[in-house]
Amino acid sequence: MKRLFCPWRIKYITSEKEKECIFCKKPSENRDEENLILLRGKFNFIILNLYPYNNGHLMIVPYEHTNDITKLSIEVLTEMMELLQISVEALKETMKPHGFNIGFNIGEVAGAGIAEHLHMHVVPRWSGDTNFMFVFGETKVIPEDLQSTYKKLRPALEKLYEEKKKRS
Repeated sequence: MKRLFCPWRIKYITSEKEKECIFCKKPSENRDEENLILLRGKFNFIILNLYPYNNGHLMIVPYEHTNDITKLSIEVLTEMMELLQISVEALKETMKPHGFNIGFNIGEVAGAGIAEHLHMHVVPRWSGDTNFMFVFGETKVIPEDLQSTYKKLRPALEKLYEEKKKRS
């Protein structure tokens, strides 16, 4: 049997799980880099997924604490789609993916890890990113650490966000 060591996972495994909603807590802490918050909009923020499916896996999250998409205002939904546009553009510019998976997991039975607070996933994809490690070993290899991804994406997102605001 071969072993793949992932020492960063032990922190999650052994840590006490958050009692309060992390999507409400993290933006209020004003420690964006530490909390992997890439960009703050008026109604939503963009954050890297701490346990990504792929490098660059980010989420667009409304500040409003709800798990019901029908309760979000047009302003929140509109900004969410604008942030999606600049997220895709920034990921294309910095990471050169071949495609994307974009979507919501609404409800625990639909796969939502944080079911009480709605969030949209943006997952860059590359040809061959699901390879033998995943198929045979049920192991996903993430080749770049989160801080390196953060340092690439944040300036690109900020630039695109400011350009979009100027055009509006």
